[in-house]
Amino acid sequence: MDCGPTCLKMIARFYKVNIAIQDIRNLCEINRDGVSLLGISKAAEKIGFRTLAVSIGDAQVNDLSLPSILYWRQNHFVVLYRIKKNKFWVSDPAAGLLELDGSDFYKAWLTAGKGIALQVTPTPRLRESEGVGAADRAVSWSYLLQYISRYRQLFTQLALSFLLGSVFQLIIPFLARSIVDTGIETRNVSFITVILIAQLTLIAGKVTVDFIRAWILLHISTRINISVLTDFLIKLMKLPMKFFDSKMTGDIMQRMNDQKKIETFLTGPALNTVFSLFNLALFSLVLAYFNFYIFLLFLAASVSNVLWVLLFLKPRRALNYKSFEAGAKNQSAIVQLVNGMQEIKLNGCEQHKRWQWEHLQALIFKLNVKLLSLSQYQQGGLTFISEGINVLITFFSAKSVISGHLSFGGMIAVQYIVGQVNAPVREFLGFVQGYQDAKISLERLNEIHSMEDEQPVAAGRNNAIPHDKEITVRDLSFSYPGAGNKHVFDKVGLRIRSGKTTAIVGKSGSGKTTVLKLLLRFYEPDGGEIRVGGQPLGRIAFDTWRAQCGVVMQDGFIFSDTIAQNIAVGHERPDRDRLAHAVRVANLQDLIDQLPMGMETKIGPEGNGISQGQRQRILIARSVYKDPHYLFFDEATNALDASNERTIMENLKAFFTGRTVVVVAHRLSTVRDADHIVFLDRGRIAEEGTHEELITLRGDYYNLVKDQLALGL
Repeated sequence: MDCGPTCLKMIARFYKVNIAIQDIRNLCEINRDGVSLLGISKAAEKIGFRTLAVSIGDAQVNDLSLPSILYWRQNHFVVLYRIKKNKFWVSDPAAGLLELDGSDFYKAWLTAGKGIALQVTPTPRLRESEGVGAADRAVSWSYLLQYISRYRQLFTQLALSFLLGSVFQLIIPFLARSIVDTGIETRNVSFITVILIAQLTLIAGKVTVDFIRAWILLHISTRINISVLTDFLIKLMKLPMKFFDSKMTGDIMQRMNDQKKIETFLTGPALNTVFSLFNLALFSLVLAYFNFYIFLLFLAASVSNVLWVLLFLKPRRALNYKSFEAGAKNQSAIVQLVNGMQEIKLNGCEQHKRWQWEHLQALIFKLNVKLLSLSQYQQGGLTFISEGINVLITFFSAKSVISGHLSFGGMIAVQYIVGQVNAPVREFLGFVQGYQDAKISLERLNEIHSMEDEQPVAAGRNNAIPHDKEITVRDLSFSYPGAGNKHVFDKVGLRIRSGKTTAIVGKSGSGKTTVLKLLLRFYEPDGGEIRVGGQPLGRIAFDTWRAQCGVVMQDGFIFSDTIAQNIAVGHERPDRDRLAHAVRVANLQDLIDQLPMGMETKIGPEGNGISQGQRQRILIARSVYKDPHYLFFDEATNALDASNERTIMENLKAFFTGRTVVVVAHRLSTVRDADHIVFLDRGRIAEEGTHEELITLRGDYYNLVKDQLALGL
């Protein structure tokens, strides 16, 4: 879904202007469906480009100003940046740089003989964009280092264990040489026995140190893992609702999995490499002491290994991103399969949905094949270089023994040392790959951490609700994120009187639920303002405002927890009197009496199943328990039977006394007793007044409820 902003970023970079990708996303008004060509065009013009969208055939393609953005395969955007002799050079955000012949190019671009392109040319204003959000936020490891610094004492112990292990390993080659050159030469069995006992003691010590190091690493990695993930969740909960509207569930879950890669890198390859470098330097000096030419051979092999690994970093990075995308889609697909099983069975689409999932698995398999192939080429080259050098070192060692420049014991010691210095080199190569994976993961996490909070700390917000609690809406304009989306409201004015009940009615799609979301500040208006008393709603702190709002939304969520905890959300020890009051108002006692554990019965996705009506009653009880001044109900009783609805509405009538209530509903029984009724039609207020006044008008409101009036409701 990010191809449009990426194409625009590439063109900006082509003209030597670097703008952060997140800023481009915001300008494109990206949402869960990605962006439209209109969104890209508007964003480009805000940055300082001039754009022209064209629909042309193959004969006019040479007239395009390059680079241009093309609509590709009916679901994607790419950049066309060069044309020469029926050859086309395309930069594809998903596949990299491509060189295509005419037939392949036109097949991907043209539909019914026409292709859509957006010509993007610079204007003098473009240079003004440089320095505004001037580049992508740098991949910063600094905030990760703070997690490491918390456990300095454990890291000190870890360093001591590595140092002790290195000393044990360093002594072993000298003991091996002593066995051959002294023990065997002098046929002194007692000396050999003593040396072997010393070796066994060193090995036992090394094993003990390794055990201790593993326990220390477990403590460090677990604590870092929890800290990183906790901070990520804290940041996630501070983001505005529009972020969650533009992200798939699988995408967010994959980003949470990314922190595991970072934690593994910090406590695995990174630590091992830091301490292995000490071993490498130490054993390299010892190797040079035994034979300098063998040391040079080893050095050449190490440099060759590093260069070989670096060759594979770029293709590994591309495959890593594709794997991330496929993994996100896979997680979303599994969630949909599980949550939508009822609809799948009812509509008999088991095979179709299974095939969709299998197609996704085939894509993941192809990516895994490419990853395996790349890893095999890389590993094969490393093995060839390492084993080839080992053969050469063995040859030179044997030749040195024959020529008398090295003793036989020295040769054995050299072989041991080469084995020891090879390990740090392998650690370093693992570090290079781990660093790349962790850096990519960090980029994805940084994208979240760099986003502005719903309520920035620096923003001055009032932490008190004005004494005058009337809500006034003036000249309100709003459209959902996405270029070209029509205004849901266009300069709407509305007055919600304090301590009164206001009902909002209208046909589906008229904007009723959107009013509540704007009042709850899920979104900010495009124009106009919402005031509480004489104060703009935007100046009131989010938590202060929402603490005074009891809400029942159509898609309200029931947690996997007890009924008591679902009603008293956020209260570890619910107030029993308030709980009993909420249960009575929502007419829940009959449900509770039927359950084996009463109020302590677990419900939700992992507990007892409940009906839609029971779910709505629990949500009503939740808003009552909160005891707020403002109440916002969105079709709060549409799933209830007539008897339950009548009882609950009678109970709520008493509870509403002195509170400011906004009710969105279709049912006449829910809205007829409201102090004020507002009829919305296509984002504008068509009628307003009391029930009796609107019935007398015999207008839109009357037509909406006349069938219910005929039933005497």
